[in-house]
Amino acid sequence: MSSLRNSVQLIGHMGIDPEVRTLENGIKVARLRMATKESYKNKSGGWSDETTWHNIVAWEALAERAEKLLSKGSYVLLEGKLTNRSYVDAKGEKRYVYEIRATNFILLDKRENSNSAPADDAGQQEEDSLPF
Repeated sequence: MSSLRNSVQLIGHMGIDPEVRTLENGIKVARLRMATKESYKNKSGGWSDETTWHNIVAWEALAERAEKLLSKGSYVLLEGKLTNRSYVDAKGEKRYVYEIRATNFILLDKRENSNSAPADDAGQQEEDSLPF
């Protein structure tokens, strides 16, 4: 019997610039919002789009990469795992948060740089897209 894994892959656009902060122990954490879109035929036969927003957390070196490379609107393939946590809000009610803990991302945006040859652009794309 094969083992089951908690694995998530999303392709979408960043909804905000990464919100990066450094914790007291010096570790960086980035909060991201990503939108994915699904198209489907509705009852009348026309096409409809449904956008889903995802909360994402990146830690340490990946948070630093996100801060350097990602911005609102970036087109990204993101890999990670689904996590959940709970907290008690100001009214004393227990709330649950589901988010994706990022393990890697690949920037899918096409680079535009009129000052370099196409081979240089492709090389830079590959370098920025490599896992950390």
